[in-house]
Amino acid sequence: MQRILYKSKIHRARVTDTNLEYEGSLTVDRDLMDAAGMVPYEQVQVLNINNGTRAETYLIEGKRGSGDIIVNGALARWAQKDDLLIVISYGIFTESEINGFKPRAIKVDHNNRTTK
Repeated sequence: MQRILYKSKIHRARVTDTNLEYEGSLTVDRDLMDAAGMVPYEQVQVLNINNGTRAETYLIEGKRGSGDIIVNGALARWAQKDDLLIVISYGIFTESEINGFKPRAIKVDHNNRTTK
């Protein structure tokens, strides 16, 4: 049997911009992606703390050290600059992989810099 588990998350990331004209997805500073163990084009669930909604999209690599969290395409209507988000990735695990597995969670400050 395989199970889908929470693999990693970026907690309380602040939206730095929205871009309705871009072809969809969520741009995330590559340093944050690395810290969370996420990769470009990975499917993620995004929770908007400000409006209590969830959406699914994929990640696009942002410039390292920029702190960028940019909501693109149609999803840009779902969030506003300065909204707080939780970005969650999931993995498919076998029963043997579950034993001892610990998800990776990073918290960020107001400038989207890791705090832990």
